[in-house]
Amino acid sequence: MTAPRPLLVFADDWGRHPSSCQHLIRQLLPRREVVWVNTIGTRPPRLDWSTVQRVAGKLKQWSKPGELAVPDDTLRPQILSPKMWPSFRSRFGRGLNRRMLSKALRPVIAAMPQPPVIVTTLPLVADLVGVWPGVRWVYYCVDDFSVWPGYDGETMLKMEREFVPKVDAVVAVSETLREHVLKLGKPSTLLTHGVDLDHWRGNSERESVPELAGLAAPLVLFWGVIDRRLDMDFVRHLANNLKGGTLAFVGPQEDPDPELTKLPNVVFRSPVAFERLPSFARQAAVLVMPYADLPVTRAMQPLKFKEYLATGRPTVVRDLPSTREWADAADVVRTQEEFAARVLERIAGGLPAGQRLARERLSSESWAGKATEFEKVLDDFPAADETRSTFN
Repeated sequence: MTAPRPLLVFADDWGRHPSSCQHLIRQLLPRREVVWVNTIGTRPPRLDWSTVQRVAGKLKQWSKPGELAVPDDTLRPQILSPKMWPSFRSRFGRGLNRRMLSKALRPVIAAMPQPPVIVTTLPLVADLVGVWPGVRWVYYCVDDFSVWPGYDGETMLKMEREFVPKVDAVVAVSETLREHVLKLGKPSTLLTHGVDLDHWRGNSERESVPELAGLAAPLVLFWGVIDRRLDMDFVRHLANNLKGGTLAFVGPQEDPDPELTKLPNVVFRSPVAFERLPSFARQAAVLVMPYADLPVTRAMQPLKFKEYLATGRPTVVRDLPSTREWADAADVVRTQEEFAARVLERIAGGLPAGQRLARERLSSESWAGKATEFEKVLDDFPAADETRSTFN
């Protein structure tokens, strides 16, 4: 049997947060050679602490590549952090990044036993298509970054329009994104996110959660990026009606609405490791996802939604394409009044039996199963030539 082609993956920093791409690649590591390339995003620089931390992290990666701050995984890919110019907006920036990346990765690809499949979650590598002969390009479309808060959406969309027609295959995580890439000239395979049930339902030692100690009960919890995707009307209405309880937001703050910090009964906690989130969930009476109905939220498929369902906790979320399919397993609401009412109802009565039963189909949503489907797309191409191409 011919060995599967190695993978070269352009995505978010390995170990920084558990993205869907990282979940999939972890499943493939036992049987495929993987080189993971930490890339930069296109957030315009801001004078805030988050930007300072990201810049400092990148400088450390570039200066000390052997000391990457990643979890001590038993199995992980080869991780590269090539130097990059922090902008793709100009012809100069794009050309410079093309030269820097092609130079850094040329010896890596040349050392592989056969041309790799290149997987990317970002269209920023559009200028690299055609640099290395014999490779296969797969675009794993996880979000519409052209409408993502804080991103250089114009540049993202311009490069995506150039990139999508040139790739060999597209995998999209939602029907909205499938329609998006089809308008750019490419059909795609739908692959929704998975969930690690053992992680969320495990009976491991119950860790104390000092970050939540002392907060007034009942606790209503959100975890994830805290930004402008949140619906302030939903959050405000709940905060004003949550008498004697606490609405806690756990995660990094990326320019959220300033009013959010002024609401009653609302607290914020810093990001925590993925491994600790089940313990946080056990402290909550209800988990919530109060996203606004926006182009960016209609396209995305939040990882946290199936994670919320897997915890066994009552869950109240906004009615969006990604949540509608699971309306029998959670409270999927459209108005701020309904949002607050359902949260208060679940605080009083817990998870309904019907919702608990509906969540049993999560057993068919494992990351192992999703990775098998993903791998079918990766390997759906003619066998590699016996002779190696020369990489330039």
